[in-house]
Amino acid sequence: MSLVFDQPYEFVPPHRGNGWPSAIQYLRLVDRYLHRKEGVVDYECRGLDHFGDALARGDGILLAPNHCRYADPLVLGWPAREVKTHVYAMASWHLFNNSGFDSFALRKMGAFSINREAVDRQSLETAISALADAERPLILFPEGTTNRTNDVLKPLLDGVSFVARSAARRRKKKSGGQVVMIPVAIKYLCVSDMRGWADEQLNRIEQRLGWLKPLDEGIWERTVHLAEALLSLREIEYFRKVKSGDLSVRRDQLIEFLLTQVEKRIFLNGKSGEVRDRVRAIRTEIISQYFSTEVDSAEKKRLRYDSVAAELAQDLLSYPDCYLQPKQVTDTRIVETIQRMQETFFGEADASVPLKAVIKFDEPIVVPAEKAPRGQADPLLTLLKDRLTSSLEQLSSESRPMEVRLPNST
Repeated sequence: MSLVFDQPYEFVPPHRGNGWPSAIQYLRLVDRYLHRKEGVVDYECRGLDHFGDALARGDGILLAPNHCRYADPLVLGWPAREVKTHVYAMASWHLFNNSGFDSFALRKMGAFSINREAVDRQSLETAISALADAERPLILFPEGTTNRTNDVLKPLLDGVSFVARSAARRRKKKSGGQVVMIPVAIKYLCVSDMRGWADEQLNRIEQRLGWLKPLDEGIWERTVHLAEALLSLREIEYFRKVKSGDLSVRRDQLIEFLLTQVEKRIFLNGKSGEVRDRVRAIRTEIISQYFSTEVDSAEKKRLRYDSVAAELAQDLLSYPDCYLQPKQVTDTRIVETIQRMQETFFGEADASVPLKAVIKFDEPIVVPAEKAPRGQADPLLTLLKDRLTSSLEQLSSESRPMEVRLPNST
């Protein structure tokens, strides 16, 4: 998720009319975009009656999906079409600054901006009002940002609970109605055998590194070796040498180095905690300093450099320890890893591998009107996490296992 340096944040409200989203759905523009840009060519909805029944009751509906791909918000347009409704969605502000067409399309489909580097009261109020008035279902990704790992759920942000509970209190007071949170698990499956695609993409990366294509290695072995090679390049970039040891340890060392160096430079010394929280604090401080009148052009260039380092630290979290373990690796995990390597190191992933999105709606959770208890885990978030984790574990088992040839195997 890139920072926007061209202009200070300004809230982008959603388009509230029905004409544009109806036309977009009628013309199947979402289908075409997902096919061409994201490689998502098919979908399947499960448990859709949970969504439809909540609509029929007139509930305020918060759809809480996992967020592993940029395609996720548009993929949810398919079940919305099935139950004949339009939706609102909270989206990072940088998405409205990619191009004029993207910003136009996002707004017309019901998206509104959120400033992730500060408390965005306008965005929060828009979300709460939409739920309290049951104007449209609201899509809110509880992980906050794209995590890039379909089978692993990242920690959930408490903002989703704040919005849901605030809306529940307001709705109960105004009409006596309820707000429900529906866990939505999105899983992408390979439509066909992906080994030809993987071989081609791995060969492209190998050629970029000046390597010959290995003659005696399979897809898994080549993926692991390339992951190590690309990590080594980053180590040379920042450490000026290649580290030794386990890949996960080296990854964590690089993450810590990147964050510590940036924190020192922008005077956030002594920070600790989760990587995601530290990255957010860095991003907030960078934006604050960047738009200060006392910062010259040289310092602004340095702040841009710091933002890239912080983003790399967050990207490196998208390579979990378990993903390429021999007994756990699947075709979809290989695809994700290759695409993550392409995004992290080359800026863009190849989306020509055809994918099918399975969208599973769980039973609605009635949101309590009371505030979350202090000093302990929010039971609403805990229940949401358990539901999403369970659904993703079930859906991940539908991926095809990959053959792995260990060094001593015959």
